[in-house]
Amino acid sequence: MSVLKKGTKAYSILNLKCPRCHEGDLFLTGSFSFNKPFDMPETCPKCGQKYFLGPGFYYGAMFISYIITAFFCLGFVGALLWLTDLSVNASFVVLLIVISFLFVWFFRVARAIWINMNVKFDPKASEAVAVSK
Repeated sequence: MSVLKKGTKAYSILNLKCPRCHEGDLFLTGSFSFNKPFDMPETCPKCGQKYFLGPGFYYGAMFISYIITAFFCLGFVGALLWLTDLSVNASFVVLLIVISFLFVWFFRVARAIWINMNVKFDPKASEAVAVSK
């Protein structure tokens, strides 16, 4: 079984899909959209899974986002310093440009990781909703 195949946590996280059915989108717009980048629907359009499981549910995702961003920044600047002749200041300027485009994706991946830690995959979830309609 492939790690990125439907039914795995990695599939749901990297494709920003509902953790329960792996079909509905977690966000209203595309991954690199700066139009409403943080808006999520209340529930999954395919299986009805609630995306907000309680008040302040995504507070933990903030810590995951911080960890992802910190390691990316350290690795990116380290790679620039090691592989190019850029100065430290120039490397940080390049980092700021790159991170200004990736911050929305980091935010979304952190939320996807957090909800996937709390909701299990159910391959029959979307079928049950289709039958009840």
